[in-house]
Amino acid sequence: MIWFSDFSPEALNDRPKNHMGAFLDIQFTKVEEDTLTATMPVDERTHQPAGILHGGASVVLAETLGSIASFMCIDPEKFYAVGLEINANHLRPVKSGLVTGVCKPLHIGSKTHVWEIRIYNDKGKMNCISRLTVAILKKA
Repeated sequence: MIWFSDFSPEALNDRPKNHMGAFLDIQFTKVEEDTLTATMPVDERTHQPAGILHGGASVVLAETLGSIASFMCIDPEKFYAVGLEINANHLRPVKSGLVTGVCKPLHIGSKTHVWEIRIYNDKGKMNCISRLTVAILKKA
């Protein structure tokens, strides 16, 4: 297992609600040995004017997953994690339902983490693939 300690989806969902992930109703659903999974509804909060999932909302899901995954890998008494770079390729439109993001590590180092986040529609087809680099910084 890559996580610093045990985490459950319930504990991850029970965090303060005054942030972007809560506004978009991102819900963690699964913590496995080296993956973290979450869902996000596709609705008026996440649509772009054409009535499909906004690419920025997909990026919010991806960065939320990768940032929390990095947090789960470090000692929070000594370090904190911040996004350094993110990219995303939007592969197909999604009009409604839930999208599911699955986050896996590509690199877990002492100063940086790199995550691959694949986002799928309700039919299991990938609609976005993203890569997030996270900086691991020492607390002062």
